[in-house]
Amino acid sequence: MKTRAADKADAALQELLRPGQSIALLQELHILTREGKLNQDSRRKLKQVNHLFGFIEKILRELPASPHGPTLADHGAGKSYLGFIVYDLYLRALGQGHIYGVESRTELVAASQALALRLGFDRMRFINTSVAASAHSAVMPPQIDLVTALHACDTATDDAIAFGLAKQARAMVLVPCCQAELAACLRQNKALNLKRNALAELWRHPLRHTGRPSASAAARLVELLQVFGLEALLHTRFAMPMHNA
Repeated sequence: MKTRAADKADAALQELLRPGQSIALLQELHILTREGKLNQDSRRKLKQVNHLFGFIEKILRELPASPHGPTLADHGAGKSYLGFIVYDLYLRALGQGHIYGVESRTELVAASQALALRLGFDRMRFINTSVAASAHSAVMPPQIDLVTALHACDTATDDAIAFGLAKQARAMVLVPCCQAELAACLRQNKALNLKRNALAELWRHPLRHTGRPSASAAARLVELLQVFGLEALLHTRFAMPMHNA
């Protein structure tokens, strides 16, 4: 017999789930426990991925019709949470379309391939390569409809944009990472900057070495896309980096 607490937990889970969302997949991704329960960390993860799917679903529905369905390349895929969720909630019922997960860590690629096989997600491909090299992969089709990069590390978001431009992507959904390259420059010149400008105190502490470059880089990436004649929107209220896979 269920307790009141268990009923409350079940109701909270149902509020987070999207219609038709696979419980088995969420358990495989360790977002849900074997008993189908959520902890606080996995609750944030599920909210984040489902929230991002809301953006992606709208874009996918607005794409021009294709005889082979939409194609999506997910860069810095990690454990491929996003790719699996998009396939489960959109491509599975559609019966067409492909997802390509790009990840440089061999063990994560192997795990994602095995999971896709177990679930019967046969239109998912996982490529063991860097984001920068992915445009030249023989596995990738010549054109990709949608490019995603969720906290792709350091300058990988820049590489994902270059990939999208090379593949004539119709849309890109990007959540830039901490931009370690810019943070390193700030650390390297910190002492000199402190002598020259009192405002340099704003980035004296380590937290500022990630937060400030991240915000600056995001604005720069928007400007870069606009230079190429693309419509770009900077959306700052999405997810903190610790929610990444």
